[in-house]
Amino acid sequence: MAEEGTYRKIIHIDMDAFYASVEQMDNPELLGKPIAVGGSENRGVVAAASYEARKFGVRSALSGAQAKRNCPDLIFVSPRFDRYKEISQQIHKIFYDYTDLVEPLSLDEAYLDVTQNKKGNPSASLLAQEIRLRIFNEVGITASAGISINKFVAKIASDYHKPNGQKTVNPHEVIPFLEELPIRKFYGVGKVTTEKMYQLGIFTGADLKTKSEEFLEKHFGKSGKFYYNVVRGVHNSEVKSHRIAKSVAAEHTFDVNLSSEIFMLEQLEKIAASLEKRILKHKVSGKTVTLKIKYSDFTTQTRSKTLPYFIADKHLIVETVKDLLYQERMKDSVRLLGISLSNLNTEQKKAVVVQLKFDF
Repeated sequence: MAEEGTYRKIIHIDMDAFYASVEQMDNPELLGKPIAVGGSENRGVVAAASYEARKFGVRSALSGAQAKRNCPDLIFVSPRFDRYKEISQQIHKIFYDYTDLVEPLSLDEAYLDVTQNKKGNPSASLLAQEIRLRIFNEVGITASAGISINKFVAKIASDYHKPNGQKTVNPHEVIPFLEELPIRKFYGVGKVTTEKMYQLGIFTGADLKTKSEEFLEKHFGKSGKFYYNVVRGVHNSEVKSHRIAKSVAAEHTFDVNLSSEIFMLEQLEKIAASLEKRILKHKVSGKTVTLKIKYSDFTTQTRSKTLPYFIADKHLIVETVKDLLYQERMKDSVRLLGISLSNLNTEQKKAVVVQLKFDF
């Protein structure tokens, strides 16, 4: 951990059920009701669920059919990403009233470094409270916050008193907080890693702390050093006001499954046109083209090709995707197609903002 007096003051703001909250705000008839944004009872995948729906086990990435079985009264709402982006921009304007060190993770969450802030307020907790109140009063939806000495702890803390709450982990509380934390709640530890840790007798942060750096690197590779450090409160990643985009992508889910490569190619040309617009917006080019295919059984396959030169033109993207499409036969009908361009030339370019994000 940092020496006394040199701690950063980091706030992680996370909007509460963002897409669903925007829909309920814009349509008061949906207030208090279980709603799912995206999908339908016959097909598609839920993008977000209101807290009323979450009580029934409805969550993002769940199939619409399963969501409806879990919650028979579930109301499906079509997503409006332009609207969510508009609301997100309003929220970010509020953030910049407090600090220029804002790192967006997505439309609905961001890190703020308020160690030195525009309000001259030494209390990060009071600043977080004020920011949340302004979001509610000026935008109309609620947010939760986590406040601590680094991004890792702040991220975990923001989930503690959801919805519409906040948790501060003061410098002297960081180690006890992490030691008591179930390993499954460590940010970055997914289901597979959690199971592996359980097999190694690691159930809490305290258990993790007993393991040597060598032991963790042996079992978890490069991530081992990360786990060794964060459980000791060491996470020196700064809040970066700009993040370099690693890829640009576009995809589309179809109302009717496609089984003909000819029809797929027609759709891929449209997707490539959308991708080209995003590429031009970010002023990037790339060498690696990836075709994403999601089949009717929800399994996903990717096929990639890396070119010897940078491209940004939709016609070149389509030609490359065509090769990938005919690379092998489809195993089933297709419900989603996507194209991404990676291996970008951003190392030589200005960073691109990702949209879609001690008195504590």
